Amino acid sequence: MKKVLLFDVNESLLDLRALLPQFERLFGDGQVLYQWFGQVLHTAMLTVITDAYSDFGKVARAALDMVAARRGVTLSEDDRLAIVGGMRTLPPHPDVLPAMEKLHAAGFRLATLTNSPPAVAKAQLENAGLIGLLEKVISVDEVQSLKPAAKVYHHAAKTMGVAPGQTRLIAAHGWDVAGAMRAGCAAAFIARSGMVLEPLFEPPDIVAPDLLQVAERIIAVDQ
Repeated sequence: MKKVLLFDVNESLLDLRALLPQFERLFGDGQVLYQWFGQVLHTAMLTVITDAYSDFGKVARAALDMVAARRGVTLSEDDRLAIVGGMRTLPPHPDVLPAMEKLHAAGFRLATLTNSPPAVAKAQLENAGLIGLLEKVISVDEVQSLKPAAKVYHHAAKTMGVAPGQTRLIAAHGWDVAGAMRAGCAAAFIARSGMVLEPLFEPPDIVAPDLLQVAERIIAVDQ
């Protein structure tokens, strides 16, 4: 039984597409959003590999400046704030609230495990109307390393008072799922549009296209 569920936040629970108008305004192409977030993840991985921690807000700003430099776009501080600050008010995907309510009602302990700094994570989850369902909001900032470093998942399990093997990470990122499983946790993958698993790593036992279907599988397997 894995009664502790750890949810990734950005893209997994919250919809980044709310930032598309800002990228359209600044770059003339909303799809630059995905180039930026890809660079965010690339830079985040570099901080893990080199053991040179920067909080996720700094990583997001650095990635934005890199994308702007590649495209010859000059950004003001207000422009940067519109995007990085906009992360605080992302809406949840429509399947998220009913799925989390279902899991909570089934007796699972719910927490988030996010790369976002604590204040940002709490603002995000309050804005999305999800924080009341959560026992803990766990941030990587507490261990000064971004996911998918193993110590992040181990810290989350310790915070919840269980062994890593008694937790299940739920995410729409293949790299996050792979990191959790390598750290000894179970995982579930939300196969949202455009999201795929890492083919070099073992797949999790639960894969479904939305969080409601993931929740149904978790209740069947873990309860």
